[in-house]
Amino acid sequence: MKPFHYLTCLLLFSITLAFGQDDKKTPESTEVWEPQPKVVSTGAITTPPSDAIVLFDGKNFNEWESLDGSAPKWTIQDGAFTVAPRSKDIKTKKEFGDIQLHIEWRSPAVTDPTKVSQARGNSGIFLQQRYEVQVLDNYENKTYVNGMVGSMYKQHIPLANACKKPGEWQTYDIIFTAARFAEDGRVMIPAYVTIILNGVLVQNHVAIWGSTQYIGYPQYEKHGKAGIELQDHGNLVSYRNIWVREL
Repeated sequence: MKPFHYLTCLLLFSITLAFGQDDKKTPESTEVWEPQPKVVSTGAITTPPSDAIVLFDGKNFNEWESLDGSAPKWTIQDGAFTVAPRSKDIKTKKEFGDIQLHIEWRSPAVTDPTKVSQARGNSGIFLQQRYEVQVLDNYENKTYVNGMVGSMYKQHIPLANACKKPGEWQTYDIIFTAARFAEDGRVMIPAYVTIILNGVLVQNHVAIWGSTQYIGYPQYEKHGKAGIELQDHGNLVSYRNIWVREL
């Protein structure tokens, strides 16, 4: 990780520990806008390995459900499923701990020039339904860097901006190690994540500080295995070729 990025994140976390949360009441209070990660070219798409659990092969929602347990209202077309705005998030029926996750996604082509920053291609991948890997169109689209594509939302700034143009398929490969808790709920070992976006390393085995928060600071609470949740943020983001390997 670049030293400045590390120190920026460490400073934000240190402030959290020192002063608590009661003086931070807006989303903007935890946004970091500078420095913007460098832009780099992108890599290729892969296919599932032989021991993978295929979560979506382009045909049905057999492995998915809405948060209330009902069938997803998202749409399937041409081997991908797409967010149905305001239909709420979906999650896997199966729960996971340590995993290698492969997921391909596509933000919609930009049609409204007034939609910038967080309003372009916004969705998210919640590991164990708590820890958000941001999905966002950051192709020539500036936003706060701890909330851009490749970030652990509001926690870790990506090492690079490897975002493709809107309308093109993009790939996340994510290695996640779940947190370990003591019987009394104390965090013995935090969760860790490595993230590769379009073949480019953007998070290098970083410690997750707790559940990702839109307002306020991350917090841990004791939990076990949980599903992978995909966010309905009101944008027509599509997903395909989703598989996972349990580690």
